[in-house]
Amino acid sequence: MTPRTTRRTVLLATGAAAVAAGCGSDGGDGDEGGTTSDTATPDTPAGQVLVSTADVPVGGGTILKDEKIVVTQPAEGDFKAFSAVCTHQNCLVGDVADGTINCTCHGSRFRIADGSVERGPATRPLPEEQITVEGNSIRRA
Repeated sequence: MTPRTTRRTVLLATGAAAVAAGCGSDGGDGDEGGTTSDTATPDTPAGQVLVSTADVPVGGGTILKDEKIVVTQPAEGDFKAFSAVCTHQNCLVGDVADGTINCTCHGSRFRIADGSVERGPATRPLPEEQITVEGNSIRRA
């Protein structure tokens, strides 16, 4: 007799695959030319400071590994924030250089101004994160 695939079996297999997919490597220690910060705590609530504006270089960005957020400054005084999780295979991006947010796992690059894909294999942009800038503090909105 052939074993029957039930809805429960499919759901369990799908859930296990999703958990395994989220366990990717961050591609390094984050010191390959990008800036990282340990300023904020994990799961920083709205209103809490993520990073100082001085820690986000113009034309570059800072990766907040614990929060899985990358904060960029495409032009002086213009701050943006995106998910630091690559949309290709969920690796944490490794650095920000030459106007792009770079995933060191498979080479995807995202533009610092809008999170759009500059080079694949990723096909979807990095999701935007909501922030506010107050004085020299960047906070989660």
